[in-house]
Amino acid sequence: MADSRTASMRYLKKFQHVVDIQQKIIYFLLSIIFAFVLTYWLNEPELDQAQIYVLFLLFLSIGLWVTEAVPPFAVGLLIFGFLVFALGGYYAEIDPDNASKYVAKYVETWSNSVIWLMLGGFVMAEAMQKVGLDKSLFKMTISKFGSKPRNVLLGIMLVTAIFSMIMSNTATTAMMIAAVIPFINTLDKDSPLSKALLIGIPAAASLGGMGTIIGSPPNAIAVDAMNNHGIEFGFLEWMIIGFPVAVIMVFLFWSFLITRYVPKVSKIDLTFLDSLETNSNSRIFNIKRKIVSGVLLLTLTLWLTGNIHGIPASAVSLLPIMLLTMLGIVSGNDVRKLPWDTLMLVAGGLSLGLAIQETGLAEYYVSLLSNYDLNLYALMIVFSLLTVILSNFMSNTATTTILIPIAIILVSSNQIILPLVIGLSASAALFLPISTPPNAIAFSTGKLDQKDFRAGGFFAGLIGPTVIILMVLLISAMYTGS
Repeated sequence: MADSRTASMRYLKKFQHVVDIQQKIIYFLLSIIFAFVLTYWLNEPELDQAQIYVLFLLFLSIGLWVTEAVPPFAVGLLIFGFLVFALGGYYAEIDPDNASKYVAKYVETWSNSVIWLMLGGFVMAEAMQKVGLDKSLFKMTISKFGSKPRNVLLGIMLVTAIFSMIMSNTATTAMMIAAVIPFINTLDKDSPLSKALLIGIPAAASLGGMGTIIGSPPNAIAVDAMNNHGIEFGFLEWMIIGFPVAVIMVFLFWSFLITRYVPKVSKIDLTFLDSLETNSNSRIFNIKRKIVSGVLLLTLTLWLTGNIHGIPASAVSLLPIMLLTMLGIVSGNDVRKLPWDTLMLVAGGLSLGLAIQETGLAEYYVSLLSNYDLNLYALMIVFSLLTVILSNFMSNTATTTILIPIAIILVSSNQIILPLVIGLSASAALFLPISTPPNAIAFSTGKLDQKDFRAGGFFAGLIGPTVIILMVLLISAMYTGS
């Protein structure tokens, strides 16, 4: 009987695998049809062949990102290939001698400053994990918040938010949940505090990611879009806006959680922190920890003082990449484990945005909309809510890649506002377990139901854009001097 049951389970898994493949093929074909139909509908005699190719690629990318017929990073690679072959062939006909120069820029997004900035953050995060610096900082900080449930929840959420400004949101969430699981396992499955922790940690990771350029890929995409339009916006400038928004949102979400999930005990046992102690007295290990701490502090200092020394943030990122790999703290195997798929997705998105701009497609639609008086405040509300909605169902990186070039088309005067609003709003999508990788990690513990995310997701999806719009208007007015 047991053998027949096992065989049946294997058969069901194979059957489900076949169904999943067929579903992805159908979604892929529907995405192509969707792209063809919209391109045909929007085709105008004024558009040249290159612009039509880019328009088709934009709609195809949207379809594939929404349906996830292929992995999101694979869409980024598709963008590279399509632009090289389609536009390369087009330019080879009209200017054979310089065709390669036209398409080279679309591949060169791999060397974009945004990519190096994010890679520096990834290497630092990997080094912190290898020497246990992340856990030590977590334990040291949480122990300062006392044993009251609401204070412990606040401490854990703030630490998560701070870490997510330097580390990957996904890695931060995995680390924090692993740290508190021993304590959560001592609680009932339906314990209010258990739910508050498992909902608060991924939320704090996503919201905290707003704080720095490297905190979340949408931030980097927004900065790159502004830099491409002649707006100098660096690490410190982003923090001036992003850090207050992140802290305010974490506090508001914490207030929401303690109102909804009121702990029934006056204090909790913090002995679970003892399991985070790094059991190594090795002299070499301690030296490595000091090196990582020094590199981290030096890198952050140089990032924050860019206006003083004039070194670009992307160039500063080379410091942790070179030192931590050269000194053997981050090995070749560690480098291979870095989230290269995220970099592929971001690079592909940057390439698509560049193609929209370079081919004149953006300029064409600007001319069509020049006769309309579009209200900036209405656009901020629409784009912030649209970003949150789309980011709940697809990659927030893909969402910002699509919306930021469109938003910049619609405003010709103040091109700093909408990229900031869209980039920050992408991190406020928390409605579903699949909305963000941090949510998925929390859901995978088996201690939450899908419905547990809805109230917090609805709260963040409404309050987030409100806070973001107000803060962006306030600080950008100070930044531009208007």
